[in-house]
Amino acid sequence: MKEKEIEIERLTKLKQIEQDFHKQGYKYICGIDEAGRGPLAGPVVVASVIMPPDSMIEGVNDSKKVSEKKREILYDKIIEEAISYSVAIISEKEIDKINILNATKEGLTQSIANLKIRPDLILVDALDKIDTLGIPFKPIIKGDALVYSISCASIIAKVTRDRIMRQMDEIYPEYGFAGHKGYGTAKHIQAIKEYGLCDIHRKSFTKHFIF
Repeated sequence: MKEKEIEIERLTKLKQIEQDFHKQGYKYICGIDEAGRGPLAGPVVVASVIMPPDSMIEGVNDSKKVSEKKREILYDKIIEEAISYSVAIISEKEIDKINILNATKEGLTQSIANLKIRPDLILVDALDKIDTLGIPFKPIIKGDALVYSISCASIIAKVTRDRIMRQMDEIYPEYGFAGHKGYGTAKHIQAIKEYGLCDIHRKSFTKHFIF
C-alpha cells in the first residue's frame, strides 16, 4: 500500500467517531483539547475547533506525536479549514488560585463561549463534570489520538502555548523556556534553584524546588 493510501486509511479511522455522530444528526461537532496541564510555568491553553465533515488534513494526529515544526504547518492548515475555532488562555496566577483541573475546565467553557458557531455536540479528551453551556458532550479517553477534531484542537492548543513560551524565553532567558516550554526538566529545575521563581512560574507547582 502506498504511503498516501496508508495516511488516508489512518485519517478515515481517526474520523470514524465523528462520522458516526454526524449520521445521528449532529451537524456541528466540536473537538476540545488542552496543552499545559503539567508544566511548572506558563498558562494552560484550551482549544475548541469545529472542522468540516469532509476535512482530511494529512498529518493530523495527537500533537504529542507530531514534531514542533510539523505542528506549526498543521496549525495553519487547521485554522484555514475550520468552520470555527477558539482558544482560551488561563494564566499561571489563575491556576495557582483555583488549581490546574479547575483552570482547565474554566478554559474549556471560555473556548466554547468564544466560538462563532454554537456546536451541536462536544467531544472532549477525557474531562468530565464540565460546563459546556448546555451543549451535549462526550468525554473520550485518549481522544486526542482517537478523534480527528480533538487531534486538531490538540495541535491548536499546543502551538499556541509553545509560541507563548518562546515569547517568555525572550523575557526570562535564564530559564530556557523556548526549549522545555515550562515543563519540569532537570535543566529547568536547576535554573529555579539557581535563580528562584519568575513571574510566570506556578507557585503551587514549584514550592518543592525552592530551598
